[in-house]
Amino acid sequence: MTAERLKGHSYILLANIIFGLNTPISKYLLSGRISPEALTFARMLGACACFWVLSLFLPRQKTSKKDLALLVFCSLFGVVLNQGAFIFGLSSTSTLDASVIVSATPIFVMVLAFFVLGEPITVKKAAGVAVGASGAVWLVAGAGGGGSSDGGASLIGDAIVLSSGLLYSIYFVMAKPITQRYFSATMMKWMFLYATLITAPFLAGDLFSSDTFSGFGASDWLCVGYVVFGATFLSYLLIPMALRVMRPTTVSMYNYIQPVVSSAVAIAFFGDELTFQKLLSAAMIFLGVYLVTISRRAADSNSGNK
Repeated sequence: MTAERLKGHSYILLANIIFGLNTPISKYLLSGRISPEALTFARMLGACACFWVLSLFLPRQKTSKKDLALLVFCSLFGVVLNQGAFIFGLSSTSTLDASVIVSATPIFVMVLAFFVLGEPITVKKAAGVAVGASGAVWLVAGAGGGGSSDGGASLIGDAIVLSSGLLYSIYFVMAKPITQRYFSATMMKWMFLYATLITAPFLAGDLFSSDTFSGFGASDWLCVGYVVFGATFLSYLLIPMALRVMRPTTVSMYNYIQPVVSSAVAIAFFGDELTFQKLLSAAMIFLGVYLVTISRRAADSNSGNK
């Protein structure tokens, strides 16, 4: 494995660890502390400000009109619709259900990458996706079977979370070519500016309402800070850096790390039990990631498609 590829794996692993913590934290905030509309716009506006400030410290890159137009669509699928669908879906379903549904994202990416980018579906890749998905579902099932004890699971909420995974998959495939031409911060500053401008007429009022943060304590503000800075700014900065040197399907496979992180937090801080099922489920997830990673590696190296 080359140093660049190893960095790519490190970037996307860190991003998904952050995402894994984001689901329970967001669910906590959405349980009567802040509305889905306000939290969604806080993510977009806060990350937009962070990316534009960061870009001031980086070499300036001229963005072509064609790429600016493409970034509008990346913003729609990767930020506006994806984040909106996830937050609204999570507010109507359980954390466990949402964690299981995330397992569908690599399947969407694999199929879309095949049709759009010509990325082959090999036996190892298909097996890796299947093993990883099975491990993720089994892990979450062992944590409670997708029950609704943490906030009312519903079919509509599950469907909305599923749609967010499909939208995110479209973004993965669309963004792959443009990651070769620009810094991650350059892409993200435009994507989040577009997202903020698109959603402001509909969501800004909810965020800036006088009673939005009434009754907020220090822990609530820390959670909002994590969602905005960690799960939005930092994670979205890391993802294009990984896509630059890795295949979209491989990048998406790291979604399976999220339920592992959630389970680890439950064991470390909430007295959850470490069982053989959880260890075996985690092993299946890592095996799935490994199979997808080694799939057609030699062919990728020759063609330049990483």
